[in-house]
Amino acid sequence: MFKKKMIEKKNALITRAEEIVAKAKAEERELTEDEAKTLDEIDQNVKSIKTTIEATDKVEAMDDKEEAPADEDREDETEKTEDEKAKEEQETRAFENYIRGVVVNERAGELTKGDNGAVIPTSIANKIIKKVYDISPVLERSDRYNVKGQLNIPYYDTTSGDITVAYQTEFTALTSSNGKFATISLTGFLAGALSKISRSLINNAQFDIVDFVVTQMAENIARFIEKELLVGTSGKVTGMSTLTNGVTATAATYYNADDLIKLKDAVKDVYQNNAIFVMNSKTRTALRLLKDDNGRYLLQDDITSPFGTTLLGKPVYVSDNMPETAASKATIYYGDFKGLATKFSEDINIQVLREKYADEHAVGVIGWFEFDSKVENEQMLAKLTMAAADPAAAAQTMAAKTTTASK
Repeated sequence: MFKKKMIEKKNALITRAEEIVAKAKAEERELTEDEAKTLDEIDQNVKSIKTTIEATDKVEAMDDKEEAPADEDREDETEKTEDEKAKEEQETRAFENYIRGVVVNERAGELTKGDNGAVIPTSIANKIIKKVYDISPVLERSDRYNVKGQLNIPYYDTTSGDITVAYQTEFTALTSSNGKFATISLTGFLAGALSKISRSLINNAQFDIVDFVVTQMAENIARFIEKELLVGTSGKVTGMSTLTNGVTATAATYYNADDLIKLKDAVKDVYQNNAIFVMNSKTRTALRLLKDDNGRYLLQDDITSPFGTTLLGKPVYVSDNMPETAASKATIYYGDFKGLATKFSEDINIQVLREKYADEHAVGVIGWFEFDSKVENEQMLAKLTMAAADPAAAAQTMAAKTTTASK
């Protein structure tokens, strides 16, 4: 953590120095006395930070003094890691300079230019992709594939029969019985995300513009992908919307413990280890009020749980993409989301558009990706669908029909 802060501080100082020089070049003048003094101070500070970082590296290397001497492969691996860190640092600075509109010399690196902007370096794009997975546990826990074109996933379908094992009589022929192999086809649907960044923020030298871009784009992309995985869109990505395994709740607008127990038991025990509940925040609030026969709340706060709360011993993940409680709506999913297949045909491609939104005093950051998602294993997942009407309302309707008929 200390070393990371030192590197970030050094990068900020170098960026400041580059801005001062770029301004003087643009105005075709010499450096002012204050600017020259500032550059000297930055130079001294950068040298001091570099010395500190080198000293830190040497001390960390001392931890290996009791271990066996490293072989050549280990040395090459260490050098490669340092090279990768240096490249990432250079790409990060080049990316920040491009957004801020700072013209620097070639040693700072350049971004690949496209017809409509600059392509974000791989190291920055990878940070966005990683953050997308961190933001959405549903996507992170799904069975992910990164392949081009159509992907056919085979599975063993036992709906029309299965292999039968039974006692047999000697010299009596066995009767064939088996299921069949079917496939789930994943293609690809193109999607895009656009985030506009205020130039006022960009012009603030103290503002971490790189981290803002990474976070903003990751949140936009993760929110969209998670919605498609959970709710789906007709004719596009179907996600969990085609799931048939599950139970129907007793009521249309409220929950009871029996419904939740049935939902959990709808997933086979072999898949219970990594299972989680997924629901809307309002649904979680409603479940907080449920108690068992001993007056104990079913939903418990648990700091050891991945999401801070547990229901029937399993983590509860809240997503605003899940529907709120309403008649005939699938409001809770449960199971191991490894049963949901997600395919990315095209890596997330990010571009910076500096000129397109100039009239809005903003810079655009746009992301393109191609993906598809379908349920891969129904036995690993289950859903709770609310009833079409509450029991009391249904009883009143039935009574009214009976009265009308008797007349």
